[in-house]
Amino acid sequence: MNNQKSFLKRIASIGAVLFLITGSVFAQTTTSGDAKQLWQLLDYVAVDYSGAVADGVIISEAEYAEMLDFTENAGKFLQSLPEHASKPNIAEKIAELRAAVLRKEASIEVTRLAHQANASLITAYPFPVAPRTVPDLARGQALYAAQCATCHGVNGNGDGPLAENLEPKPIAFTDPERARTRSLMALYQVISQGVEGTSMVSFKALPEEDRWALAFYIGTLSYDESMREQGKHIWNSEEQIKGLFADVNLLTTITEAALAKTIQESDARSVTAYLRSRPGVVETNKPVGLALARLRLAESLAAARAGDRNLATRLSLSAYLDGFEPLEPIVNTRNGSLLIAVETAMLTYRSAVSQGTIEQAEAAAVQLEQLFVQVDGLMQEAKADPTTTFVGALTILLREGIEALLIVIGMITFLKKTDRPEVLRHVHRGWISALLAGVLTWVVATYLIGISGASREVTEGIGSVLAAVVLLSVGLWMHQKSSAGRWQDYLKGKLSAAVSQRSAWALFALAFIAVYREVFETVLFYSALAADGNSGALVAGFFTALLLLIVIAWVLLRTSARIPLGTFFSFTSILVVVLAVVLIGKGVSALQEAGWIGVTLITIPRVEWLGLYPTLETFISQIIVGLIALGGFGISWVKTRNNMIK
Repeated sequence: MNNQKSFLKRIASIGAVLFLITGSVFAQTTTSGDAKQLWQLLDYVAVDYSGAVADGVIISEAEYAEMLDFTENAGKFLQSLPEHASKPNIAEKIAELRAAVLRKEASIEVTRLAHQANASLITAYPFPVAPRTVPDLARGQALYAAQCATCHGVNGNGDGPLAENLEPKPIAFTDPERARTRSLMALYQVISQGVEGTSMVSFKALPEEDRWALAFYIGTLSYDESMREQGKHIWNSEEQIKGLFADVNLLTTITEAALAKTIQESDARSVTAYLRSRPGVVETNKPVGLALARLRLAESLAAARAGDRNLATRLSLSAYLDGFEPLEPIVNTRNGSLLIAVETAMLTYRSAVSQGTIEQAEAAAVQLEQLFVQVDGLMQEAKADPTTTFVGALTILLREGIEALLIVIGMITFLKKTDRPEVLRHVHRGWISALLAGVLTWVVATYLIGISGASREVTEGIGSVLAAVVLLSVGLWMHQKSSAGRWQDYLKGKLSAAVSQRSAWALFALAFIAVYREVFETVLFYSALAADGNSGALVAGFFTALLLLIVIAWVLLRTSARIPLGTFFSFTSILVVVLAVVLIGKGVSALQEAGWIGVTLITIPRVEWLGLYPTLETFISQIIVGLIALGGFGISWVKTRNNMIK
């Protein structure tokens, strides 16, 4: 019974890790939703205040009462958001906005203050502000005719057949003054959430892509074809304007009024008209690879100089994950030392930004630019020759495969020695399922969608951390049994309780995680090697490595089968704990690269095969796992010694 309780405690600890990860994701999702609603409140004030006050005089009591209510509730809403270093600053800006409304300031000032508060809000509490795919405006037009025209009118003039009986009256989307201060993100939010106290209901039941299509179509109603044609001419002839729209995020959040602060008023109107009707040109214009990495790095450095560490950190993560990380497999196969240099420089830059040391951040940015020049040259070189592709395919699969083999074969040998074939099935199902999931990952990554840098690092990181937790637990348990003696009595009397159906599924999970994290990494590297076109060498390297892994597995199984059970447990427990230390280091490092964990650089060598990286967080995590293992081994030794004395 004690063994069963012990095992269930280990399962509970693994469950706690999963709960914390799930809870973190849920908390982030909840925060994102709350921040969106606050953003909508402030944006509504920015757009509709002009309908409440003009020249310091209230022109609509109902609209003005709404402005007062929204600005008051905005302050209360902010307090429900999690604590953040920028929260007091956002509160101050909302207070300034409310004071301006109370003083009946000009609409241009109220709009400025509301947009300023929203800019700080989205920096502190980021949430998605753009569609995942280019919106279909034809679909948006059809949805508008079906869902909106009865109130807002066929052309968006606010004169639909139901408009006369509604109070307040529906918005006229053709009103140029309102349109000038309204972003596409604001339209999307209103469509998604509705507006309390009006006839505008929520259309959240519509798919997200439909709501974005509707928002984009409505955003075109205040512009005519001549404006769009002029905007097209400006867009195609002015590279500087193209540079302003690095991605669709800016298109959805910027207003015509805000754009007019950067370019001429008439040009801002025409460009807005064109881009809202042709959002695909922004996506086509979007920089990728090193161009995106350089852009985000420059934006990050500018934010750091302005004192906005949070924004600077987010942009630096984007520089790595969105810009450089997709190139990482190719760079690694062609020049592994250059990859390590870029990763180290990226960590150095992020560490400097988080600490607010601008001089160090600038020095790291200069170093990164020098490294990017080398990467640029590497990417422009002729594709790798067949020998390089063969060696790359061989070493990658061997490197990733041996690590998984050690874990899976350890479990298989243990279950064979303890005569548990019914549990052994779960281990085999685990690693076979991982291989099938790896094939599916390859299909998805090759033919359906690209796997983002953040997704890759998070998958590797969480997989490594979970595997480390399970391995540490298993290692301590095995060492305890190797020191306890009386193996035959234990196996006959208590093994059924210790290796229960629940623990069998835990072994399935461990086999799956251990193999899938290695398959996932291999798939991404093989995809990069395939780009060089040496398919024959790639296939030859794959099958050579596979043959070697089969031989290694056979040797390990034969060797471990001959080892006495007590000795096997003692040796394997140490090996499993060492793997746990390695994996926790790799997992924390991957989560650092994904931005889930901070970075504090220290001066220690980088030894990837040991999971050793020059950051305080990875080093401490390995020390903690090592100390827990040593403590567990020490307790087992003391118990064995006391039993011998008795």
